[in-house]
Amino acid sequence: MKLASYKDGSRDGQLVVVSRDLGTAHYANGIATRLQQVLDDWNFLSPQLEELSISLNHGRTRHAFPFDPALCMAPLPRAYQWADGSAYLNHVELVRKARGAEVPDSLQTDPLVYQGGSDDFLGPTDPIAVPSEKMGIDFEGEVAVITGDVAMGTPPDRAVDAIRLVMLANDVSLRHLVPGELAKGFGFFQSKPATAFSPVAVTPDELGAAWKGGRVHLPLQSTWNGKRVGLCDAGPEMKFHFGQLIAHLAKTRNVRAGSIVGSGTVSNADASRGYSCIAEKRALETLEHGEPRTDFMRHGDTIRIEMMGADGQSVFGAIDQAVAAP
Repeated sequence: MKLASYKDGSRDGQLVVVSRDLGTAHYANGIATRLQQVLDDWNFLSPQLEELSISLNHGRTRHAFPFDPALCMAPLPRAYQWADGSAYLNHVELVRKARGAEVPDSLQTDPLVYQGGSDDFLGPTDPIAVPSEKMGIDFEGEVAVITGDVAMGTPPDRAVDAIRLVMLANDVSLRHLVPGELAKGFGFFQSKPATAFSPVAVTPDELGAAWKGGRVHLPLQSTWNGKRVGLCDAGPEMKFHFGQLIAHLAKTRNVRAGSIVGSGTVSNADASRGYSCIAEKRALETLEHGEPRTDFMRHGDTIRIEMMGADGQSVFGAIDQAVAAP
């Protein structure tokens, strides 16, 4: 099934079930009003939503209406946790190599994860508000999952079973603020503003054969100012699958229902597939020419992030944003 949260003036929005083709939707208020309710009581409420989804896809619901991504908040508008990994090693290696930093040996065995703000997510068409272009505005196309409860010490092969929903993310970065923050030895904060998510989150079974080994085996499209700059395969080069990322989080603590875990920037070693963030393009330019030649985003720029299924239809709907001054 596919789920979304419609804007209704509240902090958590109104839960809706969306048809497989993203054409129609139906309010779920006879079952639950908010997605977090469903995550907290998944075994009881999700079968009821699944029944509504089946009826919607077969045209048997009485109160369906046209689905409009512009009315969507993030599927989970605020979360107990947003932990973003960096599971595509090509991205990490490129960016570090370009700035002359060494890649730690542990990168092959231990995921990189940072904890971002989860109190203020953006909807798929909400503007990216950044005070100054001088901050180095960058998009980052990613895959993300929403979990159920995961007990401390859960191994990866069991942690993957706790994945309730899958969606896309634009993990916006302010690149010129990153070096100063990392130099303090205490990680990202101001360099990571609000993250945006796709209009819908889908259960893994909606992905069919594309969901395999805790990874989404589909290409992720990034279109910057109307030009497609990336068509990166999200599957094979994801070094750590989502079960491993979740298990990493749960090594020393419980992970609670409603936690969101990101894959990090989707990246391929084959540069002809393009890029899912500008920093990667700039890294390649630096390695080839000695300096970057592509500027970061400016106010008025647009970014569209989307993933198509084998049938050519959009799976999650598109993140389609413009950069704006606050």
